[in-house]
Amino acid sequence: MKIFLGLIALMWKLYIAVIFSIFAILLYPFFFVVLFRPQWKKFSFYLFIFWSWMMRIFCFYHVKTIENQELPEGPYVIIANHTSYLDIFFMYSILPKHPFVFLGKSELLTYPIISTYFKNLNIPVYRGDKSKAGRSYMLASKAIAEGWSLVIFPEGGIPSHQCPKMVPFKDGAFKLAKALNVPIVPLTFTNNYALFSDPTEILGPARPGISRIYINKPILVDQIQALEVKELNKMSYELVNAPILKEHPHLMN
Repeated sequence: MKIFLGLIALMWKLYIAVIFSIFAILLYPFFFVVLFRPQWKKFSFYLFIFWSWMMRIFCFYHVKTIENQELPEGPYVIIANHTSYLDIFFMYSILPKHPFVFLGKSELLTYPIISTYFKNLNIPVYRGDKSKAGRSYMLASKAIAEGWSLVIFPEGGIPSHQCPKMVPFKDGAFKLAKALNVPIVPLTFTNNYALFSDPTEILGPARPGISRIYINKPILVDQIQALEVKELNKMSYELVNAPILKEHPHLMN
């Protein structure tokens, strides 16, 4: 039975991959045009919002916001737990009024379709290379100055076991928030892992359904500057983790 359900989930993942690829191809000419001039770059965000909605509609996903705290004036650093690629695509239609770019691992540049969009519209982070890491910081600072918020998954990737149990946060997002003097907006995805698990988990769960999202209480600049990086990391982790433990109490152990 488990293998049968896994095969159905695999077919669903392939369907999503087809929908993703179709819109990637259809929208490419429009992205090419808006990237022709730097001042048009913000129009790309609206294309991503459209793409996000198309993925939700054609893949039969409904996003339900369980908690929706009022957000401060941007830009800011947006952080979230990470259990699924749906986290990325849903983000655009969840926060359509707050243009943002992703800071993501440079390994994404090795994926043929994803790299085409990522390298021109987001900021790759080269872990282990100090010179390139410095360039990523400069690009992040420039993005904030231009009014873009930054999205970072502080876990550094999708945890390989016990999703949605989180792994410890890395400090980078919190160092950036302090250095750039911007608020932090913590988000929580509680069940995306069950709707579309990591594609490397061949027979892992995948299905249409309702995605549950919490937009948690933001951490304001005064709080950020009053805390050390480790304290800020701990506070943020607890804010993001609270809805997960509420819906999955067995993870408290």
